[in-house]
Amino acid sequence: MSEIINNREKETITQSERHAVLKEIIKDLHNGKSDEEVKARFEEAAGNISVAEISKLEQALMEEEGIPVAEVQRLCSVHTAIFKGSIEEIHRSDKPEEHPGHPIHTFKIENKEIDRLVNFKLQLHFERFEKADTEENKFKLLEDLNLLLDIDKHYSRKENLLFPYLEKYGIMGPTQVMWGVDDGIRAAIKEAKEKITNYNGDKQSVIDALYFVIREVSEMIFKEENILFPMALQTLTEDEWVKIAHESGEIGFCLTEPAGVWKPERKQIEENALTEGYIRLETGILSLKQLELMLNHLPVDITFIDQDDVVRYFSHGKERIFARTKAVIGRTVQNCHPPKSVHVVELLLKEFKAGIKDCEDFYIKFKDKFVYIRYFAVRDEAGEYVGTLEFTQNISSIQEIQGEKRILN
Repeated sequence: MSEIINNREKETITQSERHAVLKEIIKDLHNGKSDEEVKARFEEAAGNISVAEISKLEQALMEEEGIPVAEVQRLCSVHTAIFKGSIEEIHRSDKPEEHPGHPIHTFKIENKEIDRLVNFKLQLHFERFEKADTEENKFKLLEDLNLLLDIDKHYSRKENLLFPYLEKYGIMGPTQVMWGVDDGIRAAIKEAKEKITNYNGDKQSVIDALYFVIREVSEMIFKEENILFPMALQTLTEDEWVKIAHESGEIGFCLTEPAGVWKPERKQIEENALTEGYIRLETGILSLKQLELMLNHLPVDITFIDQDDVVRYFSHGKERIFARTKAVIGRTVQNCHPPKSVHVVELLLKEFKAGIKDCEDFYIKFKDKFVYIRYFAVRDEAGEYVGTLEFTQNISSIQEIQGEKRILN
């Protein structure tokens, strides 16, 4: 018995020491050392490191070592290159993710299409452009980049459906890092497209932009399939995967469609019917069904977060402006925004809670819409802050109104 205890203690100490060494290696990279300088030390310390340990390391860097999210994003590609080949094989006797329609199966067939687009078509046209910047070669590159913009759906499903469940289990670091990298890829695709559309003869600038897109998209495929997806499969329940599969269509799919409808063998979730209870309001009485239908028929999107910044409700009209899924319910609003815009959200909420402001307006161009976004501090009868209401509306058609209309069409 004592031998077993001693062996367990030794194993725990070894694991702890390994984590310490790996943290030091990542910090060395942060301080400017090249991956070649630390590679041998890493291989000696890492052994068969698991995806869960990689996740813990990233989170510890931000929470314990104080390295900002932006810095970990900068390091992400560097230490991922070192992690390649060192990640242990994940064995499971039952693999639902291999069944058509499972969210991971769909993510992976999308990645195959993305990889084919980037490393075959775009790479081929990139090489032709390097040799000759003809109009035909530029047109082919624009075709490829327009297709690649569809990657936003792949990333949006990951950010708005998968990340909330990982965060529920306390896995925050990897989601914040990956969302930031996703945004960088989105911006890089648009930048490359803009350089080609407004080509001024600066061939090297276009080459650099395209090389960055090809490299970053390819690296993200590796990170998803070797780090994110295995970690998610180890963590999420079957019910949670069913919910993700059910809500994926609301955001859409990238370059392909799910290969089927996934139906777990052991159990399926039944939709909870809305009860026909009634709510007595100050100015009337409505059934729950009437209230929900009324809110969903408003020509605006409404989202409510409570006094603790937790998303409690969003309306579900026919055409939402920004993607929302039921996975955001119960999630803090800060984790529903890209890292680069979180500071704006926190400042606004701070001013609402302090009573400095009662409302704030924004207006942006989004795709073919002109979007008016309004935030209202919600207060009770005593003036105490109880939450924030987000009100979003496409006002393009309103801006076009002229004259008067007094009769029915």
